[in-house]
Amino acid sequence: MSNNKKKKIDKKGDGFFAKIKRNCRIVTDFLANPKTQFVVGVVLVAFAVFLLSSFISFFSVGGADQSAVEEVLAGGNAVAANSSGRGGALLAHYLVNGCFGWAAVLLFPLVVLWAIGLMRICELKIRRWTIMILTAMVWFSLFFSFVFGEGVGSGFVSPGGKHGYLLLESIQEYCGVVGVALVLVLILLFFMIYATKETIPWLQKKFTVERGPLRKGGVPEEECEEEEYDEEAGDDLEEEEYADGDDEDDCDEDEENGDDSGDDATGGVVIEIPEEPAVSEDDELAAKFDDMSRKVASETVQTGDDGLSMEVEKAEGDVDMGGDMIRPINPKDELSYYKPPTLDLLEEYEQTAQAIDRDEQAKNANKIVEVLRNFGIEISSIKATVGPTITLYEVTPAPGVRIMKIRNLEDDIAMSLSALCIRIVAPIPGKGTVGIEVPNAHKQIVPMVSLLNSRKYKETDMELPLALGKTISNEVYMVDMAKMPHLLVAGATGMGKSVGLNAIITSLLYKMHPAYLKFVMVDPKMVELSLYGVLEKHFLAKLEGEDEPIITDVNRVVRTLKSLCVEMDNRYKLLQLASVRSVKEYNAKFLNKELLPTLGHRFMPYIVVIIDEYGDLMMTAGREVEQPIARIAQKARAVGIHMIIATQRPTTNIITGTIKANFPARMAFRVISAIDSRTILDRSGANQLQGRGDMLFLAGNDPVRVQCALVETKEVERVCAHIAKQQGYLQAYILPEPDDSGEAGGEGGGMRGDVSLDKLDPLFAEAARIVVLAQHGSTSLIQRKLEIGFNRAGRIMDQLCRTGIVGEQEGSKPRQVLCADEADLEFRLKSLL
Repeated sequence: MSNNKKKKIDKKGDGFFAKIKRNCRIVTDFLANPKTQFVVGVVLVAFAVFLLSSFISFFSVGGADQSAVEEVLAGGNAVAANSSGRGGALLAHYLVNGCFGWAAVLLFPLVVLWAIGLMRICELKIRRWTIMILTAMVWFSLFFSFVFGEGVGSGFVSPGGKHGYLLLESIQEYCGVVGVALVLVLILLFFMIYATKETIPWLQKKFTVERGPLRKGGVPEEECEEEEYDEEAGDDLEEEEYADGDDEDDCDEDEENGDDSGDDATGGVVIEIPEEPAVSEDDELAAKFDDMSRKVASETVQTGDDGLSMEVEKAEGDVDMGGDMIRPINPKDELSYYKPPTLDLLEEYEQTAQAIDRDEQAKNANKIVEVLRNFGIEISSIKATVGPTITLYEVTPAPGVRIMKIRNLEDDIAMSLSALCIRIVAPIPGKGTVGIEVPNAHKQIVPMVSLLNSRKYKETDMELPLALGKTISNEVYMVDMAKMPHLLVAGATGMGKSVGLNAIITSLLYKMHPAYLKFVMVDPKMVELSLYGVLEKHFLAKLEGEDEPIITDVNRVVRTLKSLCVEMDNRYKLLQLASVRSVKEYNAKFLNKELLPTLGHRFMPYIVVIIDEYGDLMMTAGREVEQPIARIAQKARAVGIHMIIATQRPTTNIITGTIKANFPARMAFRVISAIDSRTILDRSGANQLQGRGDMLFLAGNDPVRVQCALVETKEVERVCAHIAKQQGYLQAYILPEPDDSGEAGGEGGGMRGDVSLDKLDPLFAEAARIVVLAQHGSTSLIQRKLEIGFNRAGRIMDQLCRTGIVGEQEGSKPRQVLCADEADLEFRLKSLL
């Protein structure tokens, strides 16, 4: 009997707790419902308004309400002068005098913050901001009590409140005034550390006299814990700083019908002229870096306001990393404090262009209709779309009209409109209309800041986003360099080619972290790209031993291109070992620790090669330059190496068939003749552009007309100075040593079989000693130590190989040194010299 009773009690107990659990689940699901949260958020907004009104009235009429408050607290029914009534007076009195003093007003932004989070108006780190605001309330409460005591002025307000006064008395009793000051400093320091990631580095810089030994990557050992701690706070800060980009795009347009006078003049033809498009600009850049490690982790990691959780299954043979959770590799760790350039470094040009003259647009439309009718061409409608420098008139021909007849009237229409030149697009791709592009009387400047400040740029998920300019419809035009994958730029002198290259580089600098992108810049003119030399330890790549990061010498160009070919081959080998097909997949695996550095794997940043004045290189080096460029263009896309070459002379002997076949994306500024236009675009049109940044961009079947963004030299200098003053890597990204075999040609050099031992170089013995002492056989080592040219160093290396001091060339690896020590070398030298 007793056992049966016990079982019944257990069943009742189980049912009771199961019922509680079920009710809790119902309540939890109800509170997690988005509708419920939105309603609660609305209620909190109303409460915040009530709270603000109570505070304002309390500080203005609180003295008169003191007696009423005391009477109400005693059980009376007095009337308060507070604008929020008796409840508002009691609430303000309790929060100010009974709790935090003047600091209680910070409860208003805290309640608003909670309301925004529940209503999901924008993404905010609620927990982080809540801790910051509560910490500020405690600090101000204690500080005001310490400075003003219990009261000030009329005495009805306690500056620090009851909380601050009691806390102050407790600290003073045990620690005195010094203790109070120390507590204030510690609370303030905690607030600053949690609020901004610049606090710890600033303190380390101020108080650290002698740093400890450097770890790999140039990070001092004593900074390891601070960097790991600050990572979450830093990421939170960046996400909040960059979460303000809710502005509208620059591409909204409204179209209205033309005036009745236009209809009368054209005999019933509908003329549509749009209003001037509104361009909105924010004050700050909301540029989020796309962290590959976060993309990979998002598949297995669940995040929320309460923190981060991850489940890791550990297989047999896995190495224990010393923790319960293995964090993915973050390539940004070495430069965790890097901050991208801000928008205030760029110019916001005052637009000198006047508002759209609707009468002028209607007049031009009527002239176009009149010219076409004079030649017997009837149209049914004409619509105008106004861009920064060009107005596009879309003409709809009447049935039976041949498009070729309209195309042949290009000069007649230009003469009628008194325009220098116009361009006819017949037909417009995807539309049943003919486009007539007419220059605007007042041209607008497209500042780079307007592109970087647009939502399209802020929210892009492109790997290598290039913000180039604005189209005729005032839309921000962007392309992904990773998908092009190489770009050919051409244009006559002064037409905007150099500005276009600056726009490309600037858009990448604003979006990419130095860990994810490296540039190789070739500038034969020595002045166009030299401004970017200060970015050597952040964004530039070069050969080991090179003094200048910007390549200007033709011999160095050839070596660098061959080095990039070696880098490309090495990357393909790593992709093969990882069983992936692209650098994006490879990096995702590496960051998730599926590929181990101990097996030779490494993170691969994108490499963008920019070659200016390609025509000059072809004239001086010819096929020696063309061959590695063609090889890179054919194969390097999958391994993240992309190339941009620019030239003033788009002739067939400069832009050969091999180059054109591997550069599908073309950017054409104004050229002199239609022949040059066909060379670069395979069609005419570039010779009809306006110049000054007006360009045609071809990335598919049909070119798009774009007004390139303006980036002046002073803007480039400011952006580069902002990046250069920050901590960089210990050195530039080092490219592998190029294949030395066959590269010692030129001034009497040749292959190994052509090397003669009858006449050794005068520096042969000294070079041999350098190689043996270093146990490192490379041409660049001899060139750097002996301060000689590369051709001579290559000949010496061939002689060292022929005499058996160093071994054969093995790809990009240094030659093996066959002499064990200096004594062995001296014995060999005696038999040779």
